[in-house]
Amino acid sequence: MQYDAGQYDVIVIGAGHAGVEAGLASARMGAKTLMVTINLDMVAFMPCNPSVGGPAKGIVVREIDALGGEMGRNIDKTHIQMRMLNTGKGPAVRALRAQADKFLYQHEMKRTIENEPNMTLLQGMVEELIVEDDECKGVVTMTGAAYRAKTVVITTGTFLRGEIILGDLKYSSGPNNQQPSIRLSDHLHELGFDTVRFKTGTPPRVNSSTIDYSKTEIQPGDDVPRAFSYETTQYITDQLPCWLTYTNELTHQLIDDNLHRSPMYSGMIKGTGPRYCPSIEDKVVRFHDKPRHQIFLEPEGRNTQEVYVQGLSTSLPEDVQQKILQTIPGLEEVQMMRAGYAIEYDSIVPTQLWPTLETKKIKNLYTAGQINGTSGYEEAAGQGLMAGINAACRSLDKDEVILSRSDAYIGVLIDDLVTKGTNEPYRLLTSRAEYRLLLRHDNADLRLTDTGHKIGLISDERFERFTAKKEAIFTEKKRLEGTRIKPTEETQAVIREAGGSELKDGILAADLLKRPEMNYSHIKSLVPSETELDPDVEEQVEIQVKYEGYIEKSLQQVDKMKKMENKRIPENIDYSAISGIASEARQKLIEVQPLSIAQASRIAGVNPADISILLVYIEQGKIAKVSSDH
Repeated sequence: MQYDAGQYDVIVIGAGHAGVEAGLASARMGAKTLMVTINLDMVAFMPCNPSVGGPAKGIVVREIDALGGEMGRNIDKTHIQMRMLNTGKGPAVRALRAQADKFLYQHEMKRTIENEPNMTLLQGMVEELIVEDDECKGVVTMTGAAYRAKTVVITTGTFLRGEIILGDLKYSSGPNNQQPSIRLSDHLHELGFDTVRFKTGTPPRVNSSTIDYSKTEIQPGDDVPRAFSYETTQYITDQLPCWLTYTNELTHQLIDDNLHRSPMYSGMIKGTGPRYCPSIEDKVVRFHDKPRHQIFLEPEGRNTQEVYVQGLSTSLPEDVQQKILQTIPGLEEVQMMRAGYAIEYDSIVPTQLWPTLETKKIKNLYTAGQINGTSGYEEAAGQGLMAGINAACRSLDKDEVILSRSDAYIGVLIDDLVTKGTNEPYRLLTSRAEYRLLLRHDNADLRLTDTGHKIGLISDERFERFTAKKEAIFTEKKRLEGTRIKPTEETQAVIREAGGSELKDGILAADLLKRPEMNYSHIKSLVPSETELDPDVEEQVEIQVKYEGYIEKSLQQVDKMKKMENKRIPENIDYSAISGIASEARQKLIEVQPLSIAQASRIAGVNPADISILLVYIEQGKIAKVSSDH
């Protein structure tokens, strides 16, 4: 029996990494928000690796923070270790990665949500959406509670018809033996959504006290204080190390001998798994010539003995997993506390979404996170933030927000999903971003804080600090571009010590900084600034001066692409009326319904000739209206 349970502006279904960002964003923007989750004890839970960040993903966390999201702040308060990766490489691929205290992370996030004034957090199982005239008007829970809202965001992760697979055992479950969401998945099918079956997995967890760490290599955190959030001022200094060990030929032989018992190879697993995070069985089969694979031993928190065996994701039977562990140096006597498993789940085909993450079939309904075919906490959180922002904008009658591929990795992620779709769990990589020199870890605030402030997620106080930082960078760059350094003995000594060739004449400080062996500290020693600059400002000055040519080239490419982005494709265009377009291209254009010529050009199966014909058709003003029976 249904009953009227309340009215909201935004309802978020799910409280994982996508859900918490969606809910907090909408509440902080002034929308009355309800977050419904199956289990209040699992808010922001980490069912897989206890970490945040890494290549590309770490930059997403910085972007979330620059827009006013929560993930960066939360991991800064709850991590047990932090490291900057790829420090020996260029700034475009540097990324921060933190090991989380997974229990503290979820408890701190839940506390933040509970203290949010515009937020109501509720335990409940949403089974159906209230849909009237192709518009979503609310949700109905298992108990018959009907909550109405102007917009709804679905962030159900891997819970939709979730099934856990371990050896020849298969049972209905969400991650970590949680209750799955079955009726909602069926309901989405009834509403006409196309879904696919994906798979992900986890490795075993083992007891730290049974590991012989003397046979492994220590992986400590950085000595330098690090943070994801631009607001963090207090740093955790008592870090816990991770440890590195390796599989070997004995491990691989054991896996080969038991492949017939692996659900991946027996046909029990039907879902497509993530290519960039394969199981150990998959790695051994695909890379048969490799004598060993890295295994990282990652503590799950300060107050637990559980250690996450990163790199050993598997769904082999429990007895085989125990034997595999005991072939690995340091784990010969190890006690397995939880077996690894695979999980299959439904996700919707993401080309059914607009770039705002609103569904094309049903107005005012948004989806975010693993339901859209992605993998990873960071990818989920980035989508959740944007879905929450846009759901709130719609409910408050404000303009929606779309990040372009040149604005953010979040823009790349969403554009890839809604334009190209994905046939496997999608993972962000630096190689997916054509403007990666512009989308760096160090400049996320310069790219996105203005947007965060305009939508009301960045405070005026924080925005003032950001404006002062921008001004300091501009002023110092101008100073270096106008200050000449003379070839004095002191100057030559600094250059010699840095490994460079001596000056024959005077040189502008900015030009000297462009030399590969020189850094900002060298220049500062020769021509000190009158004011003490923040290290972030110094870093920005150095990168912007050193890479000026490359950055300028990238910006020119962005300007070219923006011209195509600005060529909007009119609504209601009838692609079937355009002669000359290839049939595959026509089919894809009808499916994706691109908003601009640039987006159309990125659709797989649409070639330059099709784009040329489409451009001519639009410029001639021949816009056919789609008839009502089309």
